[in-house]
Amino acid sequence: MKIAIASGKGGTGKTTLATNLAAYLSSSRQVVLTDLDVEEPNSGIFIEGETFHEEKMYVKVPEWQEDKCTLCGECRQICNFNAITQIMDEILVFPKLCHSCFACSELCPVEALPMVDKEMGQLRHIKENGLDFVESKLNIGEEQAVPLISQTIEYVDENFDKPILKIYDSPPGTSCPVIEATKAADLVFLVTEPTPFGLHDLKLSVDTMQKLEKDFYVIVNRDGIGNQDVYQYCQDENIEILARIPDSRQIAELYSNGKLLFEQVAEVEQELKKVEKFITERTKRGEQ
Repeated sequence: MKIAIASGKGGTGKTTLATNLAAYLSSSRQVVLTDLDVEEPNSGIFIEGETFHEEKMYVKVPEWQEDKCTLCGECRQICNFNAITQIMDEILVFPKLCHSCFACSELCPVEALPMVDKEMGQLRHIKENGLDFVESKLNIGEEQAVPLISQTIEYVDENFDKPILKIYDSPPGTSCPVIEATKAADLVFLVTEPTPFGLHDLKLSVDTMQKLEKDFYVIVNRDGIGNQDVYQYCQDENIEILARIPDSRQIAELYSNGKLLFEQVAEVEQELKKVEKFITERTKRGEQ
């Protein structure tokens, strides 16, 4: 089973849930936690283990070969992302606008735009007892997270068998990186907080998951603050709330020190048990 943990905005509690759920479940089954928030990965702060594998990640971009080019201008017309332009007798390629679709390279009549590797980030794989942790980090200055997210998911799929539970710590928001991180998930857990801001972004996330036709559920973080609007909204929309992580100073202090919560906060462990029960039941239904 693949579970993506997402939210409409940053700072809601995705990483809190992802790291604690993965560590908690790893005591009874094999789990791989993948941090797909490649622009700012921080799940690794809470995971201690030995590095198993590291590698640089690359994206393909076109490289203009002047000696072959006839300046026909077809590549410029083909590119939907304005990554190629022509100035006088020179073709300019803008790698940060390129989406690696290969159209310019494949359709160039004289093969003057071969695709070459361009480093975009790094991937790291850590092992800790029953938990595998994979994270990728985009290089500073890189603007497109989707290619790195896609390649990270491919790495996980290629290196872990299907029976392993895969948990994706997704990027925040509802833009392209979130779509890429959740499109292959079997379930999506939407993390929110019971505040007007939390409700606003939860609605955006719900709308996105509905358009993707995803099976999604809500987990409330910082339960006890704000108002009841989030709970009323979920009730009105028939959205199931799986768990409620309480708001407390102890939790905030543990998190700020890079500590897992369920090991020291009984209320958090109880809520994770509810999520574990739900996952177990869904897994059994899927095997039937």
